[in-house]
Amino acid sequence: MEKFVIEGGVPLNGEVCVSGSKNAAVGILPAVLLSDAPCTIENLPDIVDVKLMIEILEKMGAECTWIDPGTIKIDPTGITSSAALYDVVSKLRGSYYLMGALLGRFGQMEVSLPGGCNLGARPIDQHLKGFQALGVNIQTQFGAVKGSAKEPDGKLVGANIYLDIASVGATINLMLAAVKARGQTVIENCAKEPHVVDVANFLNAMGANVRGAGTEIIKITGVPSMHGGVSYSIIPDQIEAGTFMVAAAITGGDVKVTNLIPRHQESLTAKLEEMNVGVEEGEDWIRIFNRGPVTSANVTTQVYPGFPTDMQPQIAVLLTLSEGVGIVTESVTGYRFQYTEELRRMGADITVNGKTATIKGIEGLKGAQLRCPDLRAGAALVLAGLAADGLTEVSNIYCIDRGYVQFEEKLRKIGAHIARINDTETVI
Repeated sequence: MEKFVIEGGVPLNGEVCVSGSKNAAVGILPAVLLSDAPCTIENLPDIVDVKLMIEILEKMGAECTWIDPGTIKIDPTGITSSAALYDVVSKLRGSYYLMGALLGRFGQMEVSLPGGCNLGARPIDQHLKGFQALGVNIQTQFGAVKGSAKEPDGKLVGANIYLDIASVGATINLMLAAVKARGQTVIENCAKEPHVVDVANFLNAMGANVRGAGTEIIKITGVPSMHGGVSYSIIPDQIEAGTFMVAAAITGGDVKVTNLIPRHQESLTAKLEEMNVGVEEGEDWIRIFNRGPVTSANVTTQVYPGFPTDMQPQIAVLLTLSEGVGIVTESVTGYRFQYTEELRRMGADITVNGKTATIKGIEGLKGAQLRCPDLRAGAALVLAGLAADGLTEVSNIYCIDRGYVQFEEKLRKIGAHIARINDTETVI
């Protein structure tokens, strides 16, 4: 086990490049199962979740060949089984996309229940409800989900599906299942996140007919086969970009975050400007700089294009060092304030009541020994350490490695004093 050791109080300055989107990658990699030929995926982030998904695909019989550190060629033609019952499946939340992909390819599937960060109840009932509407018999037993098409020919059948919540996972999973279904599928109340659009674009590049991704209604006309044989580059990671933007703001630095899509960051940039943080935008970059005291604001997480739940812990850390009182309301996912207890160990003044956190700004945080509760909270604790007085240790950083590429190395390049060491060493 490893941990980060951070010497805080150093403003970040320079330029940092954003890697490919984690959330798009874990949807696009299973989508390759629908192809009749090898596909090449570019701009893959070098993170744990991507490595786990590739390991699963290889165990299923796919031939995966790395062309360079960010590019992989996947040949799914050797996959003959519709089951994915490996231990590694339970380590990855995004492994549930195998359900939709296998149903789309074989008309049946058996997949171990997914794992990932513990963020309270995150059921997959909307996924299963949608599969049933497409004509799939579903059984959940012995830690796995099993499904098979009701039609004698094993085909799924297009249907009208209304999602009770705008779930990213359910939206992507149902697209994967429906692209080869007989007839048309209409999914309403869809998630609009950029990675939903990216998965739809990849499916279309392989020969699918998916229209409306990025809006509330997606229409899918089933096709008999998908030709594959494409090269596709994954979009930049919206949350990694946002994390570096907040890192610059919280340290009072001046950082140009490159290889991003500015419109994906609009809810964050608007909030930072409201908090008196300097923001300058270019075609594929955003510069964050200090222009005086940071002031508090109220933040409510929403589905895209609202403020992303995955940026909630990071903005909360910035609020701890802002002038005034800010309120953070979590309206998207389950309980996501586990990190606040860790921030209180650093001197933060935070009161949590249900899905709302009240944060009174203080003059400064103090270094402490901290533990990552989940991926985004772990990144937020690192940001807190960057701004704190003294040394901060952050353990359980496997959580961070799940979603950030060379996190400490990128931070060091813009001036952070951060090191990765063995977890048994004590420096505080």
